[in-house]
Amino acid sequence: MPFFKGLLRPLQAGGQACQFYKRRLRIPNRRQFSLSAPFAAAHIVTGAAEAEAKSARKYCDGLLAKYDRPSYTLSTFVPAHARTFYIAIRALNVSLSMIPDTTTSPTIGLMRLQFWRDTITKTLAGSPPKEPVAILLASAVEDLRSRTQDRARINKGWFTRLINARERTLTNDPYPNLASIESYAENTYSTLLYLTLSALPMTSVTADHIASHIGKAAGIAAVLKGLPLVAFPPPPSQHSGQAGGMPSGAKQGAVMLPLDVMAQAGVKEEEVFRKGAEAPGLRDAVFSVATRASDHLITAQQMLANIRSGVDVGHEFEHQGEEGHTYDNDLAAGRGHETPMDEINRAFGVFLPAVATRLWLNELERLDFDIFKPELLRSDWRLPWKAYWAFKRKTF
Repeated sequence: MPFFKGLLRPLQAGGQACQFYKRRLRIPNRRQFSLSAPFAAAHIVTGAAEAEAKSARKYCDGLLAKYDRPSYTLSTFVPAHARTFYIAIRALNVSLSMIPDTTTSPTIGLMRLQFWRDTITKTLAGSPPKEPVAILLASAVEDLRSRTQDRARINKGWFTRLINARERTLTNDPYPNLASIESYAENTYSTLLYLTLSALPMTSVTADHIASHIGKAAGIAAVLKGLPLVAFPPPPSQHSGQAGGMPSGAKQGAVMLPLDVMAQAGVKEEEVFRKGAEAPGLRDAVFSVATRASDHLITAQQMLANIRSGVDVGHEFEHQGEEGHTYDNDLAAGRGHETPMDEINRAFGVFLPAVATRLWLNELERLDFDIFKPELLRSDWRLPWKAYWAFKRKTF
C-alpha cells in the first residue's frame, strides 16, 4: 500500500478527480480480497487437518507408552517417513487387544471388531471417522501415496486378517497345537511387520520372510506373557498394561497353552487354577512353547547371516504368492539395483521386535520358565540400549 498512497497523495488536491481515482484504485484491492478467500479457506482446512493429525499422534503415542512400551521404545528405529504409520498400526493393535477388557460379552466384542473393520475401510478410502487411530492412519496413508506418486498401496486384507484373528481373544478358544499358535502369531504380529514394511515401502520377499519369523516369535511370546492374565483375569476394564496377544478381562479363566503340549507335559487346567506356577508339568509346557518362539528368532538370525554371506536364505517362504506377498515391479524398479542386503539394511528398524522378544525369552529362562513371575510383565530397561546396538550392527 505505500506505493498506492504515493500515487494518491498528489491527486488529493484535484477535487472530484481525486475521488474518481480513489475509486478506481480501490477496485483491485476488493477483487484481490475476494479471489484470495478460497485460498484462505483452504489454508484453514489444511491447518485444521494438521492440528487433528497432531492431536491423534499425541493420543496414539500415549496409548503405546502406557500399554505397549516396547513398541513405543522401538518406534525410534523405524524410518522417520514410516514412523507415523507404525505408531498408528501399533495403536490399532493395542485398541484391538483391549476389546475383551472393555466389553461385557463376546457379542459386544464382535460389534467392536466390526466397528474396526468398517473404520479401516473408510480410512483407506480417505474418509476416516473422528477416531484418533483412524485419523493418524489416514494421514500416514495419504503421505505414503504422495511419496510414491500413488504407486504404493496398503493391503486392506492384512488389516482384515489382524482384526479377524482377534476374535479368538473374545472367547478364549483353546489352541489345538503349536501350529495353531503360530498361525495366530502370523496373522497378528507378523502381519503388523508386513504392514510396516509396506509403508517404507519395501517390496522384498526376503524382508517379508524374515518378518514372518520375527512376528511368529513375538506372537508366541505374547501368548505366553498373557497366560497368567487369562487364567486369572482381573476385574473388567483394568487392562494389563501390555499389548500382548491375550485379553486380561475375560470373565472365565482359561489356560491358553496348546492342548497337545499340555497333554504331553501332563498339565491339567484345573490344577493350574488351584496351584498356579506349581501345577505339575506347567513349566515343561511353557518351555516347549518358548522353545518354538526361540527357534523362529534363531531362524531369522541365520537368514541374516546367509544374506550377509551372499548365499541363499536356506528355505522357501511359506507364504510367498499369497495375498499381500506379490509386488509391484515398477515400485521395486524405483529403488534401482538394490541387493537383498541393501533391502534388509533399509528395513532393519522394522525387525527390532526381535530384540524385545529375545530379552523377554531370556528373562523367562532366567526365571526357570515360571510364567507367573511378575517380572515378566515389566518392560525391560535394557531394551533401548540393546535395540540401539542391534540397529547399529544390523544384527540381533
